[in-house]
Amino acid sequence: MLLNSALLKYNKTPLLCILVSLVLYVSFAYNLVRTEALKLILLYLSLFVFAYLLKTSAGFNFRLLVIASILFRLAFLVATPNLSQDFYRFIWDGRMLFEGFNPYLFTPDSFIQNGKLPVVQAQELYNGMGALSASHFTNYPPINQFCFYLSALFSEKNITVAVITMRIIIISADFGILYFGKKLLEALKLPSSRILWYMLNPFIIIELTGNLHFEGVMIFFLVWSMYLLHSGKWIWAAVVLACSISVKLIPLMFLPLFFWWFIKEKSHRIPDIKKLIVFYSIVLLMTAILFLPFFSMEFIDNYAQTVGLWFSNFEFNASIYYLAREIGYFITGFNEIKIIGKILVILTLLSILYLSFFRKNNSMPTLITSMLLAFTCYLFLSTTVHPWYIATLVFLCLFTDYRYPLIWSIVIVISYISYINIGTADKSENLWLIGIEYLIVFSVFVFEVVLKNKVKT
Repeated sequence: MLLNSALLKYNKTPLLCILVSLVLYVSFAYNLVRTEALKLILLYLSLFVFAYLLKTSAGFNFRLLVIASILFRLAFLVATPNLSQDFYRFIWDGRMLFEGFNPYLFTPDSFIQNGKLPVVQAQELYNGMGALSASHFTNYPPINQFCFYLSALFSEKNITVAVITMRIIIISADFGILYFGKKLLEALKLPSSRILWYMLNPFIIIELTGNLHFEGVMIFFLVWSMYLLHSGKWIWAAVVLACSISVKLIPLMFLPLFFWWFIKEKSHRIPDIKKLIVFYSIVLLMTAILFLPFFSMEFIDNYAQTVGLWFSNFEFNASIYYLAREIGYFITGFNEIKIIGKILVILTLLSILYLSFFRKNNSMPTLITSMLLAFTCYLFLSTTVHPWYIATLVFLCLFTDYRYPLIWSIVIVISYISYINIGTADKSENLWLIGIEYLIVFSVFVFEVVLKNKVKT
């Protein structure tokens, strides 16, 4: 009784914040339709307000904040994702594997349009995933597919159980991130409490736990790899980095950034070059091994085709691309996405190469900062920026002096307003609102990355 009394006495404000946040998360999970724009924005912004109040009022009570982050995630446990329909495709792929099909070789359309039902609840999953997903080959790498398979293994004929299985995997990954993220922050002599800005971030909780996006699993392997690399275990770091790539392909773009980690500024000895080559070889070989069970020439063609679509066909919540698109309309009268997309890919590659060879990424803070800037360039130049893509930025920024990803995680909710038009004649995005989102993000980015650096120098 005395312990409970002391807990209430000294933690009244944090406990109140936790209680209110839980009510808001439950409302978000079970009583929100994605077309309810005003309700969505009010709930989302309120959660950020209470997350900030909780973090600041709890002070150094790390355990209480971790418990709160667990409760917030568990609030979504049996909820059907309401801001994304991708999970239907996840379940489809998992059940395809369970039935012995290679999910990379068939589109859902190829079965349903021929009157075939290859998996349990095939029609329901097909209707749920939407026409866009159903008409394309899967692009999810093998470890991601294994997670989908586990959902099929445990769910049998129940979509809700499949959702719960995937959600448990994602929540487990977040606590792996908490463990290795905290250890890496401590090893770098940075405040370990920074990891709570990831764990308590409503964007992370909603997009990963709530909407079942597997960026968190990728980030778990990435931070584990970074911790191993910092600890001098670079061979195991390469193996774990391959696992990260095999969840999402994003870490592939980070590979050139490791150049100066092995080729030290004052040491150009051949053994260092050999170590770099071995590191790259392990990463690529392990990634290839993980893809091997699905390998065929048809797989290569389908996978390359699907990945290429993200640069030449799809467009959503973009920034620089939308400006380039308007210029293209003005000059030719057509949407020149295929040309503009290729140019933006080249610019992205050039920016990554610049960060790789003209920044000495031979310390962990510098290396992670380069990763942050490289992925930021990729997103700024991308034709498609779904909200969950920025989860990686939110995590990486904790090891740097930059906080623009945290601001972006707040204003990214604007992109969901486009869903208001789904089911109506007008399915276009509101470019004025997208403009507001990026005006805020670019302003903070320029202030932190450009202006602050000039002041320091």
